[in-house]
Amino acid sequence: MSKNLILFDLDGTITDPGLGITNSILYALSRMGIDAPPREELYSFIGPPLLDALAERFHLTPEEARHAMGLYREYFAETGIFENEVYAGIPEMLTHLKNAGKSLMLATSKPEAFAVRILEHFALSPYFDFVGGSDMEQVRGTKAAVIEYVLQATGSDPGDCIMIGDRHHDVTGAKTHNISTVGVLWGYGSAGELTEAGAIALASTPQHLEEIILYGKD
Repeated sequence: MSKNLILFDLDGTITDPGLGITNSILYALSRMGIDAPPREELYSFIGPPLLDALAERFHLTPEEARHAMGLYREYFAETGIFENEVYAGIPEMLTHLKNAGKSLMLATSKPEAFAVRILEHFALSPYFDFVGGSDMEQVRGTKAAVIEYVLQATGSDPGDCIMIGDRHHDVTGAKTHNISTVGVLWGYGSAGELTEAGAIALASTPQHLEEIILYGKD
């Protein structure tokens, strides 16, 4: 694979945020007096834009969804952000890609300010040439919009990019810009979800992903 610009999703791809995100949702629902489903059902919120997901799942008005988002961030900004861990093998894989001359950029639906803090907390910042995320007002709230922002901010050629992510939103967001996606199977999506969305390859481990990117292995 000859692509030199590698765009990475964050949640479910670089780090496992499951505990922090679900705890933040549970906090918001409790504060709003909404009966919470089992935690397992909340894992589907990891990946897609959260504002829309909250509104759809809990039948919230736009105003209620924004209030829920505010409560979510109240918990997440102080506690949930660090209820998180880096997937095994990720630092080694990022090191090998950088040593091979690849330019690594983050393209996440998480607010950019949170993404920066997470990378700094886990000492991952040096690997990334640019960190792009959504904004707090959710104007840049879709994966396609985030990718557009990253491309414009860095002057990157979409033809020299590949997207790496664990959910169908990563695939469809990248396709908007004619960028192909390699799906990862250690996150919160499934092989069927990623393949149906149009991922060109699936990586079972970070080492496998490295081999796909550097050597074109299946």
